[in-house]
Amino acid sequence: MNAKAAIFSLGIMLISLSAKAQNSAQEELNYTKTLDQRASRILNTMQIGDSLKYHKVKGLIVDQYRALNAIHEDEKKQVAAIDKETDKNIVEAKRKSIEEATSRQLAPLHDAYLNKLAAELTSEQVNAVKDGMTFNVLSVTTKAYQDMIPSLTAEEKGQINSWLVEARELAMDAGSSEDKHRIFGKYKGRINNYLAKRGYDLQKERAAWNARSKR
Repeated sequence: MNAKAAIFSLGIMLISLSAKAQNSAQEELNYTKTLDQRASRILNTMQIGDSLKYHKVKGLIVDQYRALNAIHEDEKKQVAAIDKETDKNIVEAKRKSIEEATSRQLAPLHDAYLNKLAAELTSEQVNAVKDGMTFNVLSVTTKAYQDMIPSLTAEEKGQINSWLVEARELAMDAGSSEDKHRIFGKYKGRINNYLAKRGYDLQKERAAWNARSKR
């Protein structure tokens, strides 16, 4: 390769690297904007008059989303790396190992995050952040069960709430909206089985609820 060709080739490479760097920077800006908007939507449902506290808490929420994303992206890469395995037992064992490793990372991050929020917010506000991060599925689902089955006892309502609170804690750490809803779906299945064992015919209850809603 002569000098001119080498210089031309170097120029092309530098242009390509510059373009990649610009794209990466733009993606980072877009991602930061998305997280900022997400955190703002959560906080705007609360009454936080202190501007410094508002922005501090928003920063905590944004940082948590970033940390969660990093963990789940790493998990995706590890899962993708085992796709070439042909032995289903090996794949299952490796996938389970990856999931357990992810859980070990998420647990301390979850606890530290809640401690940071608790230092700035009331318990009610902390719960509002949790609801915001999980699309208010807990309250929507609670209301749905109580509307569908008005005869639920205090004990049954308490058990339903307990499971949905547990689901919310897990869903907070999920990597996507689909995963968050999947977690709640698993717990709804548990609740449905519990209610069926308590003697409720859920199909009839749902039909009666639909009929009441049309009046």
